[in-house]
Amino acid sequence: MKQIILSVLILITGIETGMAQEKIGVNIGNKAPELIGNSVDGTIQKLSDTRGKLVLLDFWAAWCMPCRIENPNVVKAFNNYKDKKFTNGDGFMVFSVSLDRSESAWKKGIADDKLIWQFHISDLQYWDSKHAAIYGVRSIPANFLLDENGIILGKNLRGRALEAALAKYAE
Repeated sequence: MKQIILSVLILITGIETGMAQEKIGVNIGNKAPELIGNSVDGTIQKLSDTRGKLVLLDFWAAWCMPCRIENPNVVKAFNNYKDKKFTNGDGFMVFSVSLDRSESAWKKGIADDKLIWQFHISDLQYWDSKHAAIYGVRSIPANFLLDENGIILGKNLRGRALEAALAKYAE
């Protein structure tokens, strides 16, 4: 009986440890999990396609007013840093992940807010987004700053904090 109880405890502890390791995966200093999704034109885009650059992985939605208020800051950062050299990458890129449920609203939000970078994905599943689940995103806007190898350097950098982080890594 003791062996059965011990086996159950080891199994439960192993499961809990596995869950904890998944959560550890999105902490500063850890490698960012891969994301693969459909772009606005239906092609497949991968987060790993941005390797070599400093990357802002940005979770947002067209229906999210705080996201729309933050988008000009992201656009400004992109325009100011896209061609800069960094200690952790060559240039700056934004990889946007939308939690929209309407393709037309998603595309309109990109156009209206002038989100001119090439990487935009969404599974159009709203809060059931598999991409948001991978990163534990429960509120938006949310973002992760990644180095050239996909290592997480920062989280939830908005406005001046984003600008300061980018300036810190710029050469």
